[in-house]
Amino acid sequence: MNDFQNIREQCCEANRNLGKSGLVDLTFGNVSVADHDRKAFAIKPSGVDYQKLAPSDMVIVGYDGTILEGVLRPSSDTPTHRCLYLSFAGIRSVVHTHSRAAVAFAQAGRDIPCLGTTHADYFHGPVPVTREMTAGEVRGEYEWETGRVIAECFAGLDPLQVPAVLVRNHGPFVWGTDAAKALETAQALEIVADMAWRSLALDATASPVPAHLRDKHFFRKHGPGASYGQSA
Repeated sequence: MNDFQNIREQCCEANRNLGKSGLVDLTFGNVSVADHDRKAFAIKPSGVDYQKLAPSDMVIVGYDGTILEGVLRPSSDTPTHRCLYLSFAGIRSVVHTHSRAAVAFAQAGRDIPCLGTTHADYFHGPVPVTREMTAGEVRGEYEWETGRVIAECFAGLDPLQVPAVLVRNHGPFVWGTDAAKALETAQALEIVADMAWRSLALDATASPVPAHLRDKHFFRKHGPGASYGQSA
């Protein structure tokens, strides 16, 4: 079980950190980490307590859906993760949670609006909510179809500029260029969802942040001209 040791260790650490993050109740969440060169990813086993996880528990799944390594059953959301890796070039980790404020927007069927600069630091615009899934999609390959509905939602969006989505009636999926960044973005998503909920409670007609201010905050942290933080 050493062929994929690097992503096993990264995935195990990220899932342990997810369990400590406050974003999950019980075992309602999972992280995966991909190796694009080998067309495979590591993912949390289904229903296992986060703090009891070991790298050897991670399940290695090929991009074709074949289980390559592991004796435990992988997360039930594995097909959704697989679909996202196949659909979005450049992502290397996917995080799924049922974090409460984000789920509230998903259950209401509402995008999380970009109302201020905290949101714009992470997401270049609203975090979208998908359409409702059809009865046929739910009765069929439900988890795979969940990924397809997410990809459909991003037909006109850059998934690296808006690295999160709300699956309607379900909850958030978040992604990033590595596991640490994806988990940080999942935490940011919950923060901005809570802020948006409170803002809309105060003023249901609250306007989005002006585009010039949104762009300033997003692009000073992202892209070739980013100036936030320390240089390498």
